[in-house]
Amino acid sequence: MDRKRNLEFDEIFDEVALINQQSMESAGKKLTNIVYMGMGEPLLNYKNVLKSIEMITSPDGLAMSPKRITVSTAGVAKQIKQLGDDKVRFNLALSLHAANDQKRSEIMPINDSNNLKNLVEALNYFYKATENEISFEYILFKDFNDTLKDADELIKIYRQVPVDLVNIIEYNPIDNARFQKPSEEKVNAFMEYLGKNRVNARLRRSRGKDIDAACGQLANKA
Repeated sequence: MDRKRNLEFDEIFDEVALINQQSMESAGKKLTNIVYMGMGEPLLNYKNVLKSIEMITSPDGLAMSPKRITVSTAGVAKQIKQLGDDKVRFNLALSLHAANDQKRSEIMPINDSNNLKNLVEALNYFYKATENEISFEYILFKDFNDTLKDADELIKIYRQVPVDLVNIIEYNPIDNARFQKPSEEKVNAFMEYLGKNRVNARLRRSRGKDIDAACGQLANKA
C-alpha cells in the first residue's frame, strides 16, 4: 500500500484516549500498556510519536508511566541512536524476524540501509544512554526462519544486545502470500532450543486468524 501521510501527535493521542474511554466503559479498567506498531514506522514520524507519548504520560493527559509504553521499529539505526540522545523513558522493540542480513533483506528491504551490525550498535548505544528495556519481535515463517540454524543466528544477535525478551510470534496466514505457519512441532522445537540456550523467549499465540487481523491485513481487504 502507498503511504498517504504521517499521523499528527494529537491524532495519535486521541486514538489512545478514545480506546481508554471505551475500556473504562466496557471493562471498568484503564489501559495498562501501549505498543506503537502496525502499518507505519514510528521512527519515521519521530517528532509526532515523541510528542504524543509526552501527552499520554503527562499528568494533564493520561498520566501513564512511560515504562508501560513500547515503541516498535523495523530498525532505523540513526533514529534509535537519537532516542538515546533524547534520553527517552519508554521501551524499545526491534522487529527482527530474521537474524542474518540476507534473509532479513529479503523480507524487510529496510535492512539494506540498516543492517544487523548497525542495528546492534544502535541498540547498545540506546541502552547505554537510557537503560530502558529492549525486546525483539520474531515471526516464525515455515521453511524460512524456523530451523535450529535460524535459532542459532537469533541467539548470536541476542547475546550482542542487552535484550530483556524475545517475542516469538505465530504467523497469521493470509491470501496471496508466500509464507505459511510452521507446524506445532517445529515451533515447539524452536522454543525449546532457545530455552536450552538461556534465551528469555515467549511464544505469542496468533489471534484474529478468522478476520485477517494482523498489521495492515484488514486494509488490504478493502
